[in-house]
Amino acid sequence: MSDSAGGACAEGGVGEGTRAVRAGLPEPVKYEPTLPGPVFAAHYHLPGDPTGPYTYGRDENPTWTHLERAIGELEAPGRDGVETLVFASGMAAISSVLFSQLRTGDAVVLPSDGYQALPLARAQLEAYGIEVRTAPTGGDAQLDVLDGAKLLWIESPSNPGLDVCDIRRLAEAAHARGALVAVDNTLATPLGQRPLQLGADFSVASGTKQLTGHGDILLGYVVGRDAEAMAAVRRWRKIVGAIPGPMEAWLAHRSIATLQLRVERQNAGALAVAEALRDWHEDLGVRYPGLTSDPSYKIASQQMHGHGCVVSFTLPTRARADRFLDALRLVDDATSFGGVRSTAERRGRWGGDAVPEGFVRLSVGAEDPKDLVADVLRALDESAR
Repeated sequence: MSDSAGGACAEGGVGEGTRAVRAGLPEPVKYEPTLPGPVFAAHYHLPGDPTGPYTYGRDENPTWTHLERAIGELEAPGRDGVETLVFASGMAAISSVLFSQLRTGDAVVLPSDGYQALPLARAQLEAYGIEVRTAPTGGDAQLDVLDGAKLLWIESPSNPGLDVCDIRRLAEAAHARGALVAVDNTLATPLGQRPLQLGADFSVASGTKQLTGHGDILLGYVVGRDAEAMAAVRRWRKIVGAIPGPMEAWLAHRSIATLQLRVERQNAGALAVAEALRDWHEDLGVRYPGLTSDPSYKIASQQMHGHGCVVSFTLPTRARADRFLDALRLVDDATSFGGVRSTAERRGRWGGDAVPEGFVRLSVGAEDPKDLVADVLRALDESAR
């Protein structure tokens, strides 16, 4: 199988665009829509013993089933024994793995430079008597704190710093020590990276971002290859009730059909913006794994099939960053990333990331790359005055 985002795969010569368009669709039925509409149901007709696939709306829904199949086909094409579960948000998906797999007295390794909400999860884990160790993503530093851990949590590329680690190396080391491995695949998407193929036990992501790509859905998912571990994740979802609405699930599935088109366009735009920022007359400390000059380029090029839609860089001061954001015309000042409309923000405004005050995270949308580059360079020039 070719691992490029637009390339052909060995499985019947199917390319990623074809896979995305067809993912999770049921067998065609005469006079029925290609993608069945959302099923709104709290309960189902259930005479006798509850042996069927759909019993209660908190546990199963046909609209989820189609979406879960679609995500599984993208994250682990051609692999049997892989299960996918969808959730109400990315944090619900993250929490389901952390809190279903860990018990009092266990140890977990988290990235010290990961997603902003991870420190909240850390505080809750520690309140339950779970030891939390942290190390940076870059340089595979998590290797140094693996001994005795029950779970290794990897975020590669990291958000917002865009560091990359060697997932296969870390997974092999963790498994040798008896630990499970989960990878946050949000920034890469299933077309950019397949953690299960690299040895991870779980691939976890926020479907809010590039997977659905329009900035109008909250969603998360977990894909896993260990039946016992995934049964625990499913049980956690049932207990907590962190389930997506059927309309959100249907909209997500509909959006996946254009995933390859969006990823290809956004990745190309991100590289163009990153190159323009790199060549700017000021040193902006640009980070993008697709730049040959980036510290993560070598390992990213080995394990990723596209380098994502997010670029980060640092302006000298908070005031300069604010002026830059105000001067942009084609980029919305908003949090989140992965949408078809470009967004950017001064990440330090939230106070939860260890980044300089002038650090900017820019998510490249589907606009013409030349227009985005021109807008960014003009805003840089205006903000410097």
